[in-house]
Amino acid sequence: MATSPTVLAGSSSAASPDSSASLAVPVEAKFPLIPLLIAVVVGVLVAGLGVGGVVYYLVRTGRLPGRDISTHKTEVAVAVATHSMVLEPLLVNLADAGGSSYLRVAMTLRVADATESKGAKPKEAKPKEDKENSADMAAVRDTMLTVLGRQTADRLLASDGKEHLKTELKAALAEHNADLKVMDVFFTDFLVQR
Repeated sequence: MATSPTVLAGSSSAASPDSSASLAVPVEAKFPLIPLLIAVVVGVLVAGLGVGGVVYYLVRTGRLPGRDISTHKTEVAVAVATHSMVLEPLLVNLADAGGSSYLRVAMTLRVADATESKGAKPKEAKPKEDKENSADMAAVRDTMLTVLGRQTADRLLASDGKEHLKTELKAALAEHNADLKVMDVFFTDFLVQR
């Protein structure tokens, strides 16, 4: 076993009395324990706040999914297959007081195609259009004439008159022709005569 270099006070050695007194007291290496603990606690707090801030930023910007996913929903636009339904020009008496105003309008409707079941075979497109043009066209024209006949010249000639008319036409078509999904109404000819 190794001996320690400290000299005991009662041992015979050639050392001076002052040096033996200083050697008799064991030397302790004191580390500042309290400041070290404070530094560790502060370091842990700073690191925790930093990590928490980064996680909060990532969740808030949507780069990291969080619990509240419903607020960050992104709607996926699904392309709907459509076709155009061209209507022959309509001539309608307007609901003005004198009864002498009329509207001549030609429209094209953008209609969503009927969805097919997964197991069904693809249908041929051209023969069905003839049936659609005869059966649906009469119902669509009747609905259009009903809505257009309620309009007045002043209302149609207002700055937003055509937009209101498009909204009314889409609503009436959705109500009276439920199997026909009209996506948009386009006026190809629009003339109001007073």
